[in-house]
Amino acid sequence: MEEAPEPQWMVVANIVRWRRYGDGGQELRPGTKAYRGGARVFVISTYAGMGNMELTTVGQARNTGHWVTIDTSTRHLHTFRAKLVHTPAVLRRAGKLGTKWHTEELAREWATGLERLAALYRQETYEGVPHPGGCLCHECLTST
Repeated sequence: MEEAPEPQWMVVANIVRWRRYGDGGQELRPGTKAYRGGARVFVISTYAGMGNMELTTVGQARNTGHWVTIDTSTRHLHTFRAKLVHTPAVLRRAGKLGTKWHTEELAREWATGLERLAALYRQETYEGVPHPGGCLCHECLTST
């Protein structure tokens, strides 16, 4: 039997409950195609050369509940935080990509920076376009 990997500090985030979609962001969709709104995901890799617009995440799939590894737009994530991860499925997938945050301090720094970028990317995506009536997007839900 395979031995459980060592726990490590990682960046964890949640999927936005609702996201704007379509022409001018006038439609609302729950979560993303792969993840339910509010789902917890583990960030195992970033694309710094692309301004961290996409992150490689591990989480439980929307329909099956199986662990999946996919690239997710940073703007669809919120509440980034550092966490000591013990989940073997996540640690094995992170190990395959060679991900190591090493310390709690480094994971906290990344979480702070990614939170700032996610808010910026959500704002820029539909800049200058009004929100639909009764909007439930992350900005509208957290601004009240």
